[in-house]
Amino acid sequence: MSRGEQTTRRVREFRETGWPTLAERRGLEESLSARATHPKIAILSSVAPFPPVGPPHMDALRTADLELVLATLPHRRIGLVGDLFLDRYLDIDPARDEPSVETGLIAYQVTGVRNYPGALGTVLNNLVALGVGTVHPVTFVGADGHGDDLLRALRQLPGVVTDDVIVTPARLTPTYTKPMYGERELNRLDVKNRTPTPDAIQDELLDRLAARWDSFDAVIVLDQVSEPECGVVTARVRERIAELAAATPGKFVLADSRELIGLFRDVCVKPNEREGGAVGECGRTVFLTLGERGIQLRAPGEDPRLIPGYPVAGPVDICGAGDSCSAGIAVAKACGLTDAQAATIGNLVASVTVRQIGVTGTCTPAQLRARWGEVTSSPSSS
Repeated sequence: MSRGEQTTRRVREFRETGWPTLAERRGLEESLSARATHPKIAILSSVAPFPPVGPPHMDALRTADLELVLATLPHRRIGLVGDLFLDRYLDIDPARDEPSVETGLIAYQVTGVRNYPGALGTVLNNLVALGVGTVHPVTFVGADGHGDDLLRALRQLPGVVTDDVIVTPARLTPTYTKPMYGERELNRLDVKNRTPTPDAIQDELLDRLAARWDSFDAVIVLDQVSEPECGVVTARVRERIAELAAATPGKFVLADSRELIGLFRDVCVKPNEREGGAVGECGRTVFLTLGERGIQLRAPGEDPRLIPGYPVAGPVDICGAGDSCSAGIAVAKACGLTDAQAATIGNLVASVTVRQIGVTGTCTPAQLRARWGEVTSSPSSS
């Protein structure tokens, strides 16, 4: 039996009984006799020896760590807070163009409509694809047709709980409508809220978030809306997230924001290179994404550390890569891995999704294992 087959078999043996935590592993390794007396440590050590305690390689990702994550995810609940969009594609057949009787302009003929959860929904799609058991968004949509279509799309996904998706006539459902004229995308049509989120809706969001907080193994926050105070993550919501995170320091919380990443406190943040300069002292680790170069970790009191990415040969599509990276980081942390291991998995997931041209990509466990096999079997990845 190959080493990989041994890993898979032994991981399956402990899916029900649970795995040793990272702290438990490090403590047990301080005694040679511990490996013989703790059955889980002994089994894992016989397949893929643990790295030595202490820098610099104690938290290098191993195959056993990746399998631990994939085996644990069906038993994890991840909370999502932020702006849920509908991505609507209108498929237009150019051969059916006809003039409008009223205006004389060409009337495009839509032959198909495709609806997908976007923004926070892109993170959600990736969590579902990776195999997270329960994905629980806390957000709002409008009491309109776009909201109905978005909720219908969410309810078709396994493990997604929509109990805390507030439906309100006081808000529009944010929507990106993308007319596809054959293979060419025409000008996008955006529906957004351009007035401040009413206090009553914020109150309900805060109540629901506080009620669910303790049940989440990790939380991802996505502030997608550029217009100040017009989305889910208002100043009040951001402050409450900071309070809840400070009160539960063991819970991993990752925030991503299009415009206001520097205002988050007591949570981990994931800026890109353009946004990185706005990040101050957030109190937790900064996961600074650098494209194919990887992720720079900036932990409080430590020197910056680069976790190299996995470059991809050939055409790439970076749409949604950042969201898939967030999902990869969060699932790793929810399963007890270190920041560096989580960044490695984030890089790995993104290197899978960017290969998916013309769609907002996702990554399944099978794709993740295959990609890990590629990057660990050869010095160069492609």
